[in-house]
Formats: sequence, structure tokens, C-alpha cells
Amino acid sequence: MYSVYLAIPLAPLLGALVAGLFGRAIGRAGAHWVTILGVGLSTLLSLVVFMHIVVDGAEPFNGTVYTWGISDGIQFQIGFLIDRLSATMMLVVTFVSLMVHIYTIGYMHEDPGYQRFFSYISLFTFSMLMLVMSNNFLQLFFGWEAVGLVSYLLIGFWYTRESAIYANLKAFIVNRVGDFGFLLGIAAVLMYFQSMDYATVFANAESMKDTTIQVFPDVDWSLMSVIGILLFVGAMGKSAQFPLHVWLPDSMEGPTPISALIHAATMVTAGIFMVARMSPIYELSETALSFVIVIGAITAFFMGLLGLVQTDIKRVVAYSTLSQLGYMTVALGASAYAAGMFHLVTHAFFKALLFLAAGSVIIAMHHEQDMRKMGGLRKYMPITYWTSLVGSLALIGFPGSAGFFSKDGIIEAVHHSHIPGAGLAYWAVLIGVFVTALYSFRMFFLVFHGKERMDDHTREHLHETPAVVTVPLVLLAIPSVIVGAFYIEPVLFGGYFGEAIYVAPEHDVLAEVGEGYTGVTGFMLHGLVTAPFWLAAAGVLTAWFLYMKRPDLPALIKERLHLLHKVLVHKYGFDDFNQFFFAGGARGLGSMLWRLGDIKLIDGLVVNGSARAVGWFSGVIRHMQSGYLYHYAFAMIIGLLVLLGWFVSRWFVGL
Repeated sequence: MYSVYLAIPLAPLLGALVAGLFGRAIGRAGAHWVTILGVGLSTLLSLVVFMHIVVDGAEPFNGTVYTWGISDGIQFQIGFLIDRLSATMMLVVTFVSLMVHIYTIGYMHEDPGYQRFFSYISLFTFSMLMLVMSNNFLQLFFGWEAVGLVSYLLIGFWYTRESAIYANLKAFIVNRVGDFGFLLGIAAVLMYFQSMDYATVFANAESMKDTTIQVFPDVDWSLMSVIGILLFVGAMGKSAQFPLHVWLPDSMEGPTPISALIHAATMVTAGIFMVARMSPIYELSETALSFVIVIGAITAFFMGLLGLVQTDIKRVVAYSTLSQLGYMTVALGASAYAAGMFHLVTHAFFKALLFLAAGSVIIAMHHEQDMRKMGGLRKYMPITYWTSLVGSLALIGFPGSAGFFSKDGIIEAVHHSHIPGAGLAYWAVLIGVFVTALYSFRMFFLVFHGKERMDDHTREHLHETPAVVTVPLVLLAIPSVIVGAFYIEPVLFGGYFGEAIYVAPEHDVLAEVGEGYTGVTGFMLHGLVTAPFWLAAAGVLTAWFLYMKRPDLPALIKERLHLLHKVLVHKYGFDDFNQFFFAGGARGLGSMLWRLGDIKLIDGLVVNGSARAVGWFSGVIRHMQSGYLYHYAFAMIIGLLVLLGWFVSRWFVGL
């Protein structure tokens, strides 16, 4: 199996190198075939690994590929940890990536950067696989930064657009803030555990439970709390949690396929995966867990509200992603790691489906993204319509869909949690169900139902997108329906992840929820009489009433609640704050340093000042160069007298 493990990340890397370096030689068809074959092979082998580890129950693999370096006796290695957690992530990443690769053929077929795009998305797949397969913090950090780099390249793929350049710089800078905390957390692990290997760190974590450090003088902090919070700061950046969420909506400037690959199913879930992997550390600090659950609650509720006022179809799905990542984070903070990972997997399928369906609509609308210029697309795009409906129902947690099982599992787990902040989180995710249903079906009704609001030219050319676009939609719709019912029992209540995830007995909320579990049918029937179902139904009915029955009401509500609407449109002022204080402050500091340092000090004092000093000194010396012989004779006599005086003084000192 060792060769299989090596081939899984290397196959996409090889495809990326061939498409990137030899794209002109192999042409457009060559570029998509070499990358699709690479990712397809990786998907097939990931399925083999999944069957071997999860289905057959084989022992996890933890081995070193090679030693990258040795410093002061500490080994820095590249290695793989293949257990139930990583095997699941590998299959999700490669399958979604394969669907995106196929879909890209149709979406990007006229783009001049066709080969470059395929190279980037294949390179991203390699980077994400290195992250989830790592068995140590060094490789984790490599994958973490690699996916960030490729994300930067893909968000700014259309680099001639000023908005795209602004978006990729914003994503890059915000993630550097998170990565600073992440790197400090890794440094703390190395400093106190003297190892970068997961197994070594986790085995010794319990012995460090009571260790304290002083971040500030005379203030003791729990080492586990500090490490847990610092690592989670990295997750806040990568998984777009409040207040480091601001980059993800703007990242929609990139082509739609990368919105599905990076910002729905893979990269933004890296932080969720990392916290689940680090469960042996987080279980030793209720402070860190409380921090995680509160941040997740804020993100889940307040980012969902922003989806209510968006008019760009991709931005609605983007804010939905932010909110759903908040749900996963809340699950992690409640120690329901399995529920968070379960929602990660189901969300990967139905959110990738929604992004690709949005892309299908954009193609048909000649790259129009404003929902106010759509409407009535159901009769023109039946496949996109039905797959979008499947994705929307999964998103709101319709009974029987994949999202129903994972989202209700999170809500129930948080309801049983006693972690500080769990009460706030419960109400945030509960009310968030209504908000999710409202913005999801607001988008659905505005796009596919009601009056046709597009121009005549667009209407005349409306038709369903080609099979290369719609087939991935259908293939993603299938797991969006069935994967929840198949895996709820083993994942949430059957110890699916085994020893890959550790939960302290006093934090095991899923065990409490499992006491009342009576099977898939019983879970669904119970869901029909609980608050989440009725809140979701109320959200759908509200959306139908506002945008189908009484489409005049949203304008009246906007007028009555203009202050709240303004706050939501301005995204709570975070962009303005960052623009004024951080970006503006950085520019102001740079301008001040330029004036004081460059102009005043370097140009004024060093360069021009030295020139003026030389000019002044040469002006003084010039008066001594008179050209008169008696002046030079006088100077020689003065010099001779000085020398004689020096010798005489030395002679007297010698006596």
C-alpha cells in the first residue's frame, strides 16, 4: 500500500507540472486530459485506500517518506498518517476535485488561460492531499501554505481585472494574519514537546496538561490552551471564521470552478480537519474549546444574515459557506468532532453542487451574476433546476437529505454540551436554520421561478448547459441525497473514526445524543417534530411569500428597515474598518516612513547631506589653493613648526 499512498498526491502533481510547463506543446485537450487522468487515478486509489482502511478495517499506516532535515537532534520529516479520518478526507477531496476538473472543460473552454487553470487546480489537489495525509506539523504547514498560495493564484486568475487582484491580495494578507498564529502554535509544540510528529505530541499531551507558561509577566496561561487557541487562529483564517472571514466573499472574483473546489469543499475545510486531527490537544483545554464554540456561533449566525441582502448568485452561496463553516466549528467546540467532520463531508457535496449549478446558470446567462436579472430559468434549464433544488434542500436540512442528518446532529450535540458558550451557540445555530432556509430559497425562487427579468437577447439564447457541465451536477447530487442516511449511525454513534479522534468522557455529547437514537427512520421522524424542521419550513414559506406571492414586500421591508439593511449591505463595517485602519493605517505608516526615512534621512541627510558637506568642505579648502607662492611657503613653514613642536614635546615627555 505504500506505493499507493505515494501515488495519490504525486499523480495530480505530475499532471500539474505537465500542463503548466508544457501546456503550449500539448494544447488545450492535452492539458485537461493529463490533469483529469492524474486526479482520476488519485480518486480511484483514494477509494481503494478508503475500502482498505474504513470498510476492511485495516490498521492505520503511519510512516516516514523521507527526512527533510535534522536540527539539534530534532528530525523534520515528510510522512503519511493514513487512518479513517485522513482516508475519508482523501476520498472527498479527490472526488470533488475530479468533478470540478470535468466541469471546467465546459466552463473555461473559451478562456485563453485554459492550460494554466488546469495546472493550478491540479496543483491545488496535490497540496490539499499533502495536508490531509500528513503525520507531522512540518508537512501540515507545507500543505497549509501550499493551498494558500494556489488559492491566491486562482482567485487572481483573471489578473487583468483590478477587482480580482484586490481579492487575491486580500485573501493572501488575511490568511497571513491567521498563519502567524498557526506558526506560533507549531513553534510552541516544537518548544515544549521537542518533536513535530503527531504521535509523539499526542502521546505526551496528557503529561503537559497542567503545564503553564507566561505569555505576559506574572500571568500564568495553560500551555494546552495557548497551543489550542494559536492553532485555531490559523483555522480562523483558512476556514474563514469571524473576524478573519472577510476574504472569502471577495474570492468569488475567481472562476466558478475554483469556488466549488477551494471555497466550498476543500481548502476552507482545512481548518475544520486540523482541529479534529488535534482533538487530543483540544480535549485538554476547555478554554480553547470555549473559544472555538463562541467564534463558530458568531460566524454561523451573523454571516448567514449577510446572505439575505446579496444580489450576486455566487456571493449568496459564499455567505452560505461561511455560515456552514460556523456550524462545523461549533461542533468542534462542543467536542462533537465526528459531527463536524460529518457535516464537512455532506457539505462538500451539496455546496460544490450549488456552486457548480450557479456556474451553469452564469454560463447560460452569458456570465451575468445578478439575480435581479434572472427569473423563470426552470423551463430553460431543467437539469440545473432539479440539481439546484437537491442542493438547496440539503443545505437547509430537509428530512432525508445529507444535510439534514449532519446539521441536526450538530444542533442536538451542541444542545447537550456544557462547554462555556454552548448556550449561545445552540441558539445561534438553531435560529440560523431559519436564516439559511430564507436566503437559500430566496436565491432559488429569484433564479428559477417568477417573472423573467433578463434582456431579450439573453432570453432568446437561453438553453441547458452541455453535458460536460451537467453530468458533474448529477454526480454531486447523488451523494447530496444519500450519504447522510448511509453514514449517520457509524459516524455519529458507531465510533467511525476510531482512534483518529479522541474525545474525553466528560465531553462526549454524541454519546448522550446516541442514547435516544433509534435508527435512520426514527431520526427522521424525530426531526419532523423538532424546532429545526419547522424553522426551515418557515424560512422556505417566508421566501415563497416574499419573492413569489408578494414580490413588492421586500422593497417595503428594505425601506422600513433601511438602517439594518445598510448594516448588512456594508457587512457590519468590517471591510470599511480593515480598509481604513489596517490597509489605510499601513499605507499611512509606509508614507510616514517614506517621508522620514527615505526623504529626510536617506535622501536629505545621507545622500544630499553628504554631498552638501563635501561641497562646504571643498569650498573651505578651495581658499587655501590661491596660486600664490608665498602662501604655499607660509603653509610649509607652519607645517614644519607643528612637526618640530611635536618632536620637542615627545622629547620632554621622554625625559
